[in-house]
Amino acid sequence: MKVVKGLYYSNDHEWVKVEGDEAYIGISDYAQEHLGDIVYVELPEVDDELEKEDAFSAVESVKAAADVYLPVGGKVVAVNEALEDDPALLNSDPYENWIIKIQLADKAELEDLMSSEDYEKFLAEEV
Repeated sequence: MKVVKGLYYSNDHEWVKVEGDEAYIGISDYAQEHLGDIVYVELPEVDDELEKEDAFSAVESVKAAADVYLPVGGKVVAVNEALEDDPALLNSDPYENWIIKIQLADKAELEDLMSSEDYEKFLAEEV
């Protein structure tokens, strides 16, 4: 199971990559592997204002559908439109293929997330 150093992770298996006051958000390798072959990704609208823990996307696979929750609140500044044409990009490389990019509302919310080291321990206990 791949865990990328330097990212933040949630208990729901989303990752957050911070760049200044903005952050890319996607699903972890663990999440995509457990979903199986992803066939559809629902994306929010740019300029949507979302709160921490809001369901901002839905990912459907051949096995199941799952909501994706926002680990930190903010305003959507970009969505990864490539996922509309090829949702399987999340299977091929979940860390290169982010789902949304947000303007962080409160950087202090990042303190509630796990480091890559903590996430590896979390996975070891969960698997």
